[in-house]
Amino acid sequence: MGILNITPDSFSDGGKFFNTKAALNHAEEMIKAGADIIDIGGESTRPGSESVSENEELDRVIPVVDGILEKYPDAVISIDTTKRAVALEALKRGAAIINDISGLTFEPEIAEVVAQFDANLVIMHIKGTPKDMQLKPDYSDVVLEVYEFLEKQSNFAKAKGVKKIIIDPGIGFGKKVSHNYELLKNLNVFKLFGYPVLIGLSRKSFLGKSLNLEVNERDTATVIAETLALKNGADIIRTHNVKNAFESRQIHLNFMNPQSSEKNNV
Repeated sequence: MGILNITPDSFSDGGKFFNTKAALNHAEEMIKAGADIIDIGGESTRPGSESVSENEELDRVIPVVDGILEKYPDAVISIDTTKRAVALEALKRGAAIINDISGLTFEPEIAEVVAQFDANLVIMHIKGTPKDMQLKPDYSDVVLEVYEFLEKQSNFAKAKGVKKIIIDPGIGFGKKVSHNYELLKNLNVFKLFGYPVLIGLSRKSFLGKSLNLEVNERDTATVIAETLALKNGADIIRTHNVKNAFESRQIHLNFMNPQSSEKNNV
């Protein structure tokens, strides 16, 4: 899952793809690099970020959805949003996944929209909101509490008619550095749900704090963490550097099934 932020203030690539042409060019680069999914976001969810209006978010993302699907009709588009109106319009235009970082806590009505279109829904764990989530995150048992939240919210989604659920433990969303590593270490626990597990580790601050690295220096740490996530059961890797993640996945597949490597090189 390649990340495409149509924002001026996202923590890693804010402003780089803010205009539609730049966004479409980057989407094409990621598709050619091996992305199976393009995850489009029109509102920054970095720590401390402010929300934007529905109209502003729609103006940012919808032209990009249209542009990608016009050139790549079979592309799988995910929309990173917590707003029902944005989810509805994106699904009308051909998006296949709604990625809700609030886990249906900001606008629960998103579940009904997803069910209406028989789309996929990513339910992510967050503690608080992007504006305040990193002020004082605390847990008695982070793995258990995240698990219980995802169980509750996925059951709510199913009750609303959602049939295709993906879960995300929410690395970096209301978590201390140690919490993120604990979740990564115990990622296989979340396989018990029977849903695909998505993980977003790309260039996040817990990697930077661990190694004293600025955002633009975290790609090596990212691909190592993503490889560990694959080893521990992640099904979808949400990332900025698609080429690195694609190669990591291929090596992991070859590691798990050595015979598969013979298909490409006798």
